[in-house]
Amino acid sequence: MKRQGVVHDTFTIERDYPFPPHKVFRAFADLETKKRWFRGPAEWRSDVPHTLDFRVGGTEHEEGGPPEGPVHTMDATYLDIVDNERIIYSYSMTLDGDPISVSLATVELHARGDGTHLALTEHSAHFETSNYDVSLAAASRLEGTAVLLDQLGRALTDAD
Repeated sequence: MKRQGVVHDTFTIERDYPFPPHKVFRAFADLETKKRWFRGPAEWRSDVPHTLDFRVGGTEHEEGGPPEGPVHTMDATYLDIVDNERIIYSYSMTLDGDPISVSLATVELHARGDGTHLALTEHSAHFETSNYDVSLAAASRLEGTAVLLDQLGRALTDAD
């Protein structure tokens, strides 16, 4: 498949959660907790289990998509972890096996009163393919990541 272009993007999303940093950190570190919020829309399906080896050098694999396709796959490697404070990971994404992006993401957690201020900063390179409109990629990734962080907040509230 011929790649026709690449778009670079950087964004930061911030959220405040009424839970202490250790609880927010656990939502990233524990697979069963993460599966409650790190997922696509309810109608998306996957035949492959979500895996998570949360340690420096560890990996994560998650895939799914609408029943009619395409399959969205995310493969991450954890580069730096400071318990209850910071997570840095790189990840690649594919659609039906075709590479569409690589990213470096940093999650920072700061105690704020009884809660946590989270800042997620992502640097990404999006590749244009026949299945992926690179002109929409940056806005779509920002929107999707914001939805995931909102789902994180709901998952924390539901578990409390």
